[in-house]
Amino acid sequence: MKDISFKQINSEELLKKIEGPDIAIIDIRSPDAYNGWTKRNEVRGGHIKGAKSLPFKWSKYIDWIEIVRSKKILPDHSLVIYGYDKTNIEIVAKQFIKSRYPDVFVYHSFIDEWSADEKYPVERLERYTQLVSPEWLKSLMDNHTAPNYHNKRFVVCHAHYQKRKDYEEGHIPGAIDVDTNLLESPETWNRRSPEELKNVLENLGITHDTTVILYGRFSYPDNNDPFPGSSAGHLGAMRCAFIMMYAGVKDVRLLNGGIQSWIDEGYEISTEEFIKEPVKDFGTVVPSNPHFAVDLQEAKDILKDKNKNLVCVRSRDEYIGKVSGYNYIEKKGRIPGAVFADCGSDAYNMENYRNLDHTTREYHEIENQWAKEGITPEKFNAFYCGTGWRGSEAFFNAWLLGWSEIAVYDGGWFEWSNNNLPYETGLPEGGFNE
Repeated sequence: MKDISFKQINSEELLKKIEGPDIAIIDIRSPDAYNGWTKRNEVRGGHIKGAKSLPFKWSKYIDWIEIVRSKKILPDHSLVIYGYDKTNIEIVAKQFIKSRYPDVFVYHSFIDEWSADEKYPVERLERYTQLVSPEWLKSLMDNHTAPNYHNKRFVVCHAHYQKRKDYEEGHIPGAIDVDTNLLESPETWNRRSPEELKNVLENLGITHDTTVILYGRFSYPDNNDPFPGSSAGHLGAMRCAFIMMYAGVKDVRLLNGGIQSWIDEGYEISTEEFIKEPVKDFGTVVPSNPHFAVDLQEAKDILKDKNKNLVCVRSRDEYIGKVSGYNYIEKKGRIPGAVFADCGSDAYNMENYRNLDHTTREYHEIENQWAKEGITPEKFNAFYCGTGWRGSEAFFNAWLLGWSEIAVYDGGWFEWSNNNLPYETGLPEGGFNE
């Protein structure tokens, strides 16, 4: 394509257009910058109100245009592309023009004007500091300091499910390995007892006021494997995060995208084991946040309350009873009255909550999809799945949004189906909301 003279838009013009139905504002910075982290010393972190996240990194993906369309960025929209780097902005703009998007503008004043002036609206993820980038983690591990870190002690955890080999083959230098079985029972898949959790956390070197950064590795689970969860390590990290928060760890953070994001940045991977440094006392009562978890009777009570949702974070095939989702669960179906929050393809994937690079999906998209099902912050929402992992990831997403009335129904379909309770199969009345 020949050199293009790009149409530019200034801040005042963009401000006038921002609420229009025919405009699509596209933020090509990293998901972390979009969520709220300041990467170039901008005055205010976050993104232009209403902008969609489409990181420059994705422009190199072969299925880039499919991602664009999935975000409902259509050729009849007037596009405004912005980011940090003029060159990258124009590369993406050119890519849109090549893809037959006729009305494309570039905006180059985000740092100098938009972020610097309160009259220009920005949005950010409420608890963006708990979703960290590889760059942030590298700074913390190398220098014991990083933005929005105000602590003296941290522990980095490589989560896995009975697959220590995953840690041994390569992990972030300085990370300890944490088997999810330490925190949940392999008999019930529920969180372990308060006494067990306290002991485990102390042995891991974690107190209630330790900053804990969790991550895992995703390696495409195979449902024919006896233990598919062993390949869903980053989902396991979400599970560990929930249980640690329930126990009382005050500062739990997740590496956005798991170990893959660390590798994508070209950072070093280590095979050297980092020895755990146990502490004498967790420092507070366990659990400190018992309200983060609900059990069977509470789940039954939630179903009777119009101001509460029992939220099913499973796949469609599980929800309609085509499959149970697990090789150790026989019954197929759903809890009657549960609200559906589609996870993706199966029990070990969360495609509807993540991007292709396994970073957390744009939070507006998750929030909007939930709203279609009546899952809103005004209600109490208890998330569940088969055994707790996917429910934990949905819980963490809601917590990042700043929602306060949330929990995980820990027993999930495994517990419900094993107690001879009513269940449903088939399509829900009215079908699925798209």
